[in-house]
Amino acid sequence: MKKSRYSFTVVVGVLTVLGLSGCSQETPAEKAKAAAASGSAATQAAGQAAVDAIKTPMDNARQVEGTLEQSAEQTAAKIKEATQ
Repeated sequence: MKKSRYSFTVVVGVLTVLGLSGCSQETPAEKAKAAAASGSAATQAAGQAAVDAIKTPMDNARQVEGTLEQSAEQTAAKIKEATQ
């Protein structure tokens, strides 16, 4: 009888400790809210760096596209003059 009472007490104790330690943990949604609320300068700087890393090549591509359009228009004009 004493052994079963001891086992029961140990099981209840372990479950109590696990339950109490689990209650103090945040859910993933709470962690996301806390991270969004912090808005630290490092986070903002990293976000801006990511935007710049995408924006700069896109700006270069737009410039190249404009140059290619001008070249195509000039070539079309030369061909049109040559055929007339």
